[in-house]
Amino acid sequence: MNSFVLGFQDIDKHKLSAVGGKGANLGELSKIKGIQVPEGFCVTTASYKKTFENNEELNDLLKQLSYLKANERKKINAISGQIRVIIEGVKIPSDIEEAVTGHISNLGEGGSYAVRSSATAEDLPTASFAGQQDTYLNIIGKDSILKHISKCWASLFTDRAVTYRIQNGFDHRKVYLSVVIQRMVFPQASGIMFTADPVTSNPKVLSIDASFGLGEALVSGLVSADIYKVREGSIVEKKISTKKLAIYALKEGGTEQREIDAEQKMKQTLKDNQIIQLESIGRKIEKYFSYPQDIEWCLVDGKFYIVQSRPITTLYPVPKATDGKNHVYISGGHMQMMTDPIKPLGMFFFQIVVGDHPSREIGGRLYMDITHDLASPFSRSLALFLMKMIGEDLMLNAVKGLVKRKGLTKSLPRGKEKVFIPDSKDKPSMGFISHYIRIYRENDPVNIRKIIDDDQRVITDLQKDIDALSGNALFSFIENSLRNMKKVVVSSESTGALTVAMLAMQWVNKKLEKWLGEKNLGDTLIQSVPNSITADIGLALMDVSDVVRQYPAVVDYLNHANDQSFYQALAQLEGGSKVIDAIDAYLQLYSMRCSGDIDITRLRWNEQPTALIPTILSNIKNFPMGGHQLKYEQGLKDSKLRVQALLDRLKQCPGGNRKAKKAQKKIDIMRNHIGYREYPKHAFVMRYDIYKKALLKEADVLVQRGLLQNREDIYYLYFDEFQTISNTHELDYSIITKRKADYEIFDMLTPPRVITTEDGIIAGVYHSKNTVKGALPGIPVSSGIIEGRARVIHSMEEADISEGDILVTAFTDPSWTPVFVSLKGLVTEVGGLMTHGAVIAREYGLPAVVSVENATKLINDGDMIRVNGTEGYVEILSE
Repeated sequence: MNSFVLGFQDIDKHKLSAVGGKGANLGELSKIKGIQVPEGFCVTTASYKKTFENNEELNDLLKQLSYLKANERKKINAISGQIRVIIEGVKIPSDIEEAVTGHISNLGEGGSYAVRSSATAEDLPTASFAGQQDTYLNIIGKDSILKHISKCWASLFTDRAVTYRIQNGFDHRKVYLSVVIQRMVFPQASGIMFTADPVTSNPKVLSIDASFGLGEALVSGLVSADIYKVREGSIVEKKISTKKLAIYALKEGGTEQREIDAEQKMKQTLKDNQIIQLESIGRKIEKYFSYPQDIEWCLVDGKFYIVQSRPITTLYPVPKATDGKNHVYISGGHMQMMTDPIKPLGMFFFQIVVGDHPSREIGGRLYMDITHDLASPFSRSLALFLMKMIGEDLMLNAVKGLVKRKGLTKSLPRGKEKVFIPDSKDKPSMGFISHYIRIYRENDPVNIRKIIDDDQRVITDLQKDIDALSGNALFSFIENSLRNMKKVVVSSESTGALTVAMLAMQWVNKKLEKWLGEKNLGDTLIQSVPNSITADIGLALMDVSDVVRQYPAVVDYLNHANDQSFYQALAQLEGGSKVIDAIDAYLQLYSMRCSGDIDITRLRWNEQPTALIPTILSNIKNFPMGGHQLKYEQGLKDSKLRVQALLDRLKQCPGGNRKAKKAQKKIDIMRNHIGYREYPKHAFVMRYDIYKKALLKEADVLVQRGLLQNREDIYYLYFDEFQTISNTHELDYSIITKRKADYEIFDMLTPPRVITTEDGIIAGVYHSKNTVKGALPGIPVSSGIIEGRARVIHSMEEADISEGDILVTAFTDPSWTPVFVSLKGLVTEVGGLMTHGAVIAREYGLPAVVSVENATKLINDGDMIRVNGTEGYVEILSE
């Protein structure tokens, strides 16, 4: 058997490295009884390697390409273009050419063929390279086929393919290309079939896209397809589209677009019996691969041919009900403003914070089971009310739409376990009412300071107590500490303080809108408030920036610093020791923070101090010396002026003096207490850091014993598993290996807000009447309108912000606060009125819109945008 060419009959999944994902799948498809696959063969990766392995010019360019980042588009374009020219210009070795032409002769020299690229990293369960390389249809003749093999090889280096590999961490020098040569079929209709609904992820619903002619028109987006949804042999939904164009093969080779005849434009592409037949084929293929499939099909003279099948890599897992009933889940991550997956050890600690409410881990995220909340009228009303208070409108609207479905609520199982009506042991003590009344009457920020100082003493004692512990004593101590943590952090006094702040804020917004006709005016009055941990995190880093800016050598070093040698290299520079002292002083207060810090496994700033560097440099660029004090005083001054202006306006209203007096008191209460809003979470995170350091010491013991490869392996163990391994010194390491692979898959998925066991993902929509046409709707969480440059940023570590920029990101939490000091506005894909990013935006006086779906995809980095934080939408002004 020639290693340069393999027929489909000689290919299976074990030949992936030789024929790539597409080729391997076609070999497997050819083995399924009853599935028609057009004949063909693969030009293997051995051919690609032999042709180019000793090409020094190509290897040098590949090395240059490996240093580039995804945003270096011009360099990618230039180097990729040079590589393609080289590849297309190299003559295919004679022994490879003979092997290819021999197979063509066997299939028929006068036939028409599809020539398709098949990369070795393509169509894997963890990544789909579909569409990244090129396909050529209706190629006739040996010379033309050989020419298009070279074109396919070159397409491994299109800009889109190179960028995709960079984004997904694939080495350009280790991704090879096979070429699939497959006999063409000339269909009357073709399309794509998903064996799980790609919109809802429902595995019970199969979705078919169909149109006339070749499928390339559909795949390329040239035409709108019919869409058929099928469930267990029944068509449950049809959408017949107007079909204006189709692609057909030409006799002399190649393809052309043709307009569809008028009588066919609105004709259903497939008959109902053909739709059901296609579903049966799809289920057979899915069963063979044991994974939901994305299948390309063709209909030729009443017979279905399958020309490709690949795993669907974007499906969010739909949970199966253990009791056979329909269950409804809402995302805890969306409510916490952190939608990234959480590793198993982090999930254990997150569940402790959430409490004993019914929940389930789905796709590496925590979901709350609100089934029983929705089953009865009273608990349903309470659940919807409290969800409205959270302010996650898309989640709320999705649940509202769900409960309106006929017969749904009656079909839900009833039970005592509810999310929004917790057990009595989880209810806050009624003592918080007396604390609320006292705090409200005294209206003294010193009360808040006392709560914080008392908690700091508890944390100091916790650190002392845990330092001497190890083994079982440590695990028992942490379990007991966790049980007491919520009681301490969310005590009656703490709950009373939070309630005072929240009710005062609600009163101010509601009454001022009623009296003055403007929404959310309270948002503009809470800059520079006392006891605000979120504001302090950002302002304190400006002091570090003031130390750094005095030493040019340090500033230069920070532009290329790395974690491994950070402090050692810094100490060698002029002023380095003073900068280290400033950073250490900052980390003494905030070292436990990081992005997504509700996950205990995330790298904290004390583990990765370089995460702060972009913000330090941005502060130097955007602010003068003493920026901390200037910004605080300016915020205080602006708030006082706004308060006075509102009071003056109120006095002009009927009953104005009385209204102004009431408003003054409520505004004072709001300002004195609203800063405490973020402290309870900060208290959790401080404890997390103490637990984490102690657990990592235990991990070091297991590394020394050879049970773990590195200390971070414990992140892929649940707490009880870690304790058992620590006791028994036994571990099946394959558990960790599998969970690492699972985490990589989960990290690529977009978690839904609402998901059910029967219908999969339930999407919510906005119903605002005030959105400008063409704008992106969201939730208004911080009033005001601002225009500026969009900075689309996915992690704080890449936050190169200029004065006046508007941050566009998936989500923020308090760890992002240092970035906020330079911003003029905020747009996030996740969040509600009381989530962390919204609170920070209000404290810094930034217009903000959250829960803007796909904001980081629809808005490009550098676009000029307008953020309307009063009405809740974002306009793209220019790209």
